[in-house]
Amino acid sequence: MIDADARCAHREFEARLRPFVARRVSVSDVDDVLQDVFLRMERGLGSLREEDRFGPWLYRVARSAIAEHRRARARHPLAEGPGPEEAIPAPDAESEGEAEREVALCVAPFVAMLPSPYREALTLAELQGVAQKDAAEMLGISASGARTRVQRGRQRLRELLQECCDIALDARGRIIACEPRPNRKAPEGCCR
Repeated sequence: MIDADARCAHREFEARLRPFVARRVSVSDVDDVLQDVFLRMERGLGSLREEDRFGPWLYRVARSAIAEHRRARARHPLAEGPGPEEAIPAPDAESEGEAEREVALCVAPFVAMLPSPYREALTLAELQGVAQKDAAEMLGISASGARTRVQRGRQRLRELLQECCDIALDARGRIIACEPRPNRKAPEGCCR
């Protein structure tokens, strides 16, 4: 039987990790990734040496689980076509995230258009889910240098997207509409 303190701690970790994971994987995969995080946490807890470093270690475990989940999805993509949940769309559900999906499909080609230092930093940190500290080591630069490159890369990516399309956001910052601009600068296959 699991004692009350352990259950409370588990709920607290889940409450902290769920939004972190949800920003990085699809809604339908959040529970699977969280379960993997908790399994990895239980297995690796004995190797943790410094108790005060538990928080950063837990997020490193979560990033690793997210990256592994993405690699598995890339190796084994789902079959094309509507799944059982998508066969009968709820009212207005079809158009609700359409603009977000449309812009998301354009992100990778726009990242490829960025200058090399920004492209490499954004690809590692944002598209592959590598921690900025680890990305800095991979790139051979300081952690603050990696953070700067990611921030500048995000800014340049935002500018490229805005040059290509008029993007409307709702009050929560979610994309609600995306219309191509005339005379836009877009990579092939992006936008309508």
